[in-house]
Amino acid sequence: MVEMLMTRRAGLRAALGAAACGALAGRARAQARTKINLGYTATLGFTGAFVAKDRGMFAKHGLDVELTLIALNSNIPAALVGNSVQVGGPTPSVMLQANDGGLDLVVVAGCSGTDPTNTREGVMVGKGSGIKEPSDFVGKKVGVPGLGAFLHVLFRKWLTDKGVDYTKVNFVETPFTQSADVLRSGSIDAVITGDPFAGRILADGGSVAAPIYAAVPAGTPSIVYATTRDWALANPGAVKAFKAAIAEAVAFQEKDPVAARDSAGKFIKLPPDVLAAITPPPLQAEVTEAQMQAWVDMMSAQKMLQEKPDMSRLIIK
Repeated sequence: MVEMLMTRRAGLRAALGAAACGALAGRARAQARTKINLGYTATLGFTGAFVAKDRGMFAKHGLDVELTLIALNSNIPAALVGNSVQVGGPTPSVMLQANDGGLDLVVVAGCSGTDPTNTREGVMVGKGSGIKEPSDFVGKKVGVPGLGAFLHVLFRKWLTDKGVDYTKVNFVETPFTQSADVLRSGSIDAVITGDPFAGRILADGGSVAAPIYAAVPAGTPSIVYATTRDWALANPGAVKAFKAAIAEAVAFQEKDPVAARDSAGKFIKLPPDVLAAITPPPLQAEVTEAQMQAWVDMMSAQKMLQEKPDMSRLIIK
């Protein structure tokens, strides 16, 4: 009887010890998570990050990620260098121009790409704008969500392809969140935007005057996840974990796009009926040197770069 009691006590002590060790290990894992402030703009192109945060994929891979809204994409490089965010989502053109100006940003993962069949978004005009042909943009004021950003560069390529001199168009920075209101006010003639704001313009009787996504091949990176080279070199484990979480989120979106859209709705506040009508752009966790080179070629044609970047050093693998 005494031996049995001693055995039970020993078993209880072992169980309590194991539980305590498990709790300590759990706390240690939580404390070991790398903190990342992720800068994003109000577009569904960031659905991968929204899913990874909402569905616990960042946490699963040992990351403590907070999302910070940045009004203009062109402000993301400065936020990265200033360390107010450690990872951000600049468009390729914004990142390449920042590096051309002396910064040293690197791509850590893909974010989203283009879909040539997307005719719901692009250069939007209000009802009765009078803009019907590419040449009608000459002399007009067009809002862009960041000078030198993806949509600005893409529209200039579209105009060039249509035989229009884009230097004769006036471009004004207009955040996504203000695009529908600014167009409605009449202070600009057209605005380049995407859902959910494109949906508001369409509901007001507006239309797409320039379906610019057809100007580049499908899957051309529209946003990339980037950081400074110094941060990437100091946190190689976090870089790999971040990419793994994004890849998992991309796979989740492909399997269950409705649930992924619900996750996005928690970060871009929309009524359920509006959210249900929106299809997020194609997500992608990978970015290739060839894809970034295509951006270099496009930007060089628009005289946006002074130097040719070393593509072998641009992407962290």
